[in-house]
Amino acid sequence: MIGIVDYGAGNLRSVANALDRLGRRFVVCDSPAGLERCDVCVLPGVGQFASAMRRLRERGLDDALRDWVSRGRRMVGICLGLQLLFDGSDESQGEAGLGLIPGSVVRLQTATVPHMGWNTIRVDRGVSWLEESADSYFYFAHSFIVQPVNNAAAAATVEIDGCDVPVAVESGSIRAVQFHPEKSGSAGAALLERMLSC
Repeated sequence: MIGIVDYGAGNLRSVANALDRLGRRFVVCDSPAGLERCDVCVLPGVGQFASAMRRLRERGLDDALRDWVSRGRRMVGICLGLQLLFDGSDESQGEAGLGLIPGSVVRLQTATVPHMGWNTIRVDRGVSWLEESADSYFYFAHSFIVQPVNNAAAAATVEIDGCDVPVAVESGSIRAVQFHPEKSGSAGAALLERMLSC
């Protein structure tokens, strides 16, 4: 069973629809108790870092997600759901993130901000769930990017105005991406299936 973490994220319904199309069983979880019957959890997200973290704390989901990962259970992060896994973000100075991946979230320093629309990714190392996604097009909508302390956590990059920026990470049981596989057609559906299964 897949648990979609509900903290008011804007893309929750599109993630649910994508899982429906894949024929995957899921529940929407707005409390720690809801997660307990799940094998995989999906942390979606569209919105602002501080307000997302406040909602997670209010529902007791921040500690539940930390506990989830500490037990080696699989977590999938999407867009803001990727950023929330880090220690903090320039978008919300002083607001702590989940701290599950050491590093920070910084504003894009490119001519084009936000980075919106379709782009191809480059897979930087052998990561089973990403191997078939190299050079596939995925849908992006973001103004901030992650900077892992450990560069080995970065699994794929995208080129924006001549700059390579990380857009996928793997750390322990976590697989997360900056783009939206749930809005990226057949390539996104195939990637989402691998993220849930590998």
